[in-house]
Amino acid sequence: MVRRGLIDLPEAPPSFGAMLSWQPQPFPLLPAIAIAAAALYVLGVVLLRRRNRTWPWWRTACFLSGCLLLATVTGLAIEGYGYKLFSAWMFQHLTLSMAIPPLLVLGSPGVLLLRATPHHGLGRLLLITALAGLRSRTTRLLLHPGFTIPLFLFSYYGVYLTSILDVVGSSVAGHLSLEVFFLASGILFVVPVLSIGPLPIRQTNLGRFFDLFVEMPLHVFIGVILMMATEPVVRMFENPPAGWGVDVLADQKSAGGLAWAYGEPVAFIVVVVFAIRWRRDEVRESAISEKYRDRLGDEDLLAYNAYLTDLNKAASATMRTTEVRNGQLR
Repeated sequence: MVRRGLIDLPEAPPSFGAMLSWQPQPFPLLPAIAIAAAALYVLGVVLLRRRNRTWPWWRTACFLSGCLLLATVTGLAIEGYGYKLFSAWMFQHLTLSMAIPPLLVLGSPGVLLLRATPHHGLGRLLLITALAGLRSRTTRLLLHPGFTIPLFLFSYYGVYLTSILDVVGSSVAGHLSLEVFFLASGILFVVPVLSIGPLPIRQTNLGRFFDLFVEMPLHVFIGVILMMATEPVVRMFENPPAGWGVDVLADQKSAGGLAWAYGEPVAFIVVVVFAIRWRRDEVRESAISEKYRDRLGDEDLLAYNAYLTDLNKAASATMRTTEVRNGQLR
C-alpha cells in the first residue's frame, strides 16, 4: 500500500483478486453507511416480527444484498484502484448507479419504516418528519422524471465529457462526493419505477415504461465514446503507478466496454420486474372491475338500457302529442 496524501494506493498490479483484497481506505464513509443501513433494516424487521407481523424474506435479501454490494465496491482494494484506474472507477460507478439502487428500492425500506416505527414518543416524531419530507415540494421535484432522467444521464455524460472528474475526483472529499452522487442519482431514477411505497407523485405504468425506454439506450453510448477515443478522455487516469503496468488507452477501452455491457443485464432485470408488476396491477384492476360489475351490472349495458328507455319515453310522448292534436282536429 502506497500512501499519497489521504489516499492509499495498492502496490500490486490490478487484477480481479487484487481488487477484492482487504485494503480499506482511511475514510471508509460508504462502507460505514452500508453497515449502518443494514443494521437499521434488520432492527426494523425484528421489531415487526415481535408484533407478529410478517415481512417478505426476499425484500430483506434484496436490501441486505444492496448493502453488501455497497460495502464491497467501496470498502475493498478496488476503491484504491479507482483513484488511478479508469476501468476500476467505471465498475464502481456502474455498480453504484445501476446495480445497488434497484436492490435497495426492492427492499422497500420506506414501507418497513412506516410499519416498524412505533406511533408514539420519538417514533411518532420520526414518522411525522418522514411523511413531511415525503410530501414536500422538494421531494416531488426530485422524483419527477423531468429531473431524474437528465440527472442520471448527466452522471455519465456530464462527468466524463467535462472537467468535473479531473477537478474533484482526485481528492478524497471529491471522490466520495461523486460516489454519493452516483448512488443518489441511481436511487432517484429507480424509485418512481420500482417503489411500492407512498410517493408524492405516482406515474402510470405506461409513463414509467416510457422513462425506462428513454433512459436505457442513452446511457450506454458513453461506452462507445470511450472505446472510440484515440487519446485519454479523463486526465485523472493518465498517469497510473508505473508498477501497475497499465496501458492507459487499453484500460480506457475496457472502461468503455463496461459502460456499454454492464448496464444491459441490469436494465433487462429491472424491465422484467416492472413488467411482472404491470401485469399484476392489470389483473388486480380487472378483478376489481369485474367485482364492481357483478354488484352494479355492466356499465355499458346499463347505459344502453337507459338509452333505450329514453327512446321509448320520447316515442310515447310523441305519440300522445299526435293523438291529442288529432282529437283537436276532429
